[in-house]
Amino acid sequence: MFGVTCAIVSSSEECLSFLEKNTADIFLLDINLGNESGFALCKSLRETYDTPILFISARQSDDDVLVALNIGGDDYIKKPYTLSVLLAKVKVQLKRLEAVKQAGTAAKEATDKAFTIDPATMSCSVEGRTVSLKSKEFQLLSCLYEHKNTIVTKETLFDEVWGDSFYSDSTLNVHIRRLREKIEEDPNEPRFIKTVWGTGYILETN
Repeated sequence: MFGVTCAIVSSSEECLSFLEKNTADIFLLDINLGNESGFALCKSLRETYDTPILFISARQSDDDVLVALNIGGDDYIKKPYTLSVLLAKVKVQLKRLEAVKQAGTAAKEATDKAFTIDPATMSCSVEGRTVSLKSKEFQLLSCLYEHKNTIVTKETLFDEVWGDSFYSDSTLNVHIRRLREKIEEDPNEPRFIKTVWGTGYILETN
C-alpha cells in the first residue's frame, strides 16, 4: 500500500529479533513501548544501524523531542497526525536515503576509475592522465596495485619485484621516489603511494 511495505512489532525484543533475519529502510518508533522505552531502543538501534528513525508519540513536550533527536532520531511526529503527513515524511526520508546511497556509489566508482594500470603499455592512468613507466617502475606499481589499500612490506616488494629480499632500502626508496614524481601531484605530499614507516608502503585508491 502507498508504495511501501510495513512490518509491525510491539516490543524492543521483537524489533531486534525481527532485524536478525530482516532489513528495514526506516524505523517508525513510539516512545512508550509498554514497560520499555523507545528512547532505549533508539540508542540500541543506533549502535548498529544508520537507518532513519522517526519517532511517533502522543508526548508533546519539547524535552521529549530534543531527547529523541539528540539520541539519533531523524524526525519527531506528534499525535494526532494524518496518514498523508506521515506518508510524506516517510517518503522524504526514503528519498534522502536513496540519494545518499547513489552519491556513495558514484563516489566509489569515480575513485576506482581515478587510478588504473595497463600492463599492455606499461602505463597507469591517474584521474584520466596517462603516465608511461619504465619496466621496474611498472613492476613495483603493479605489486602495490595488486595489494591496493593494504600495507605491502619492503620484504614483499623486494621478493615480488626484484626476486630477492636482500636489496637495500635505498634501492626501493629511489624507485618509490621516481614513481611519486610521475604519479603524484605533489610528490612530497603523496595522495596515492603512502609510506608506512618501518614497514613498507600502501597504494591508496579510495
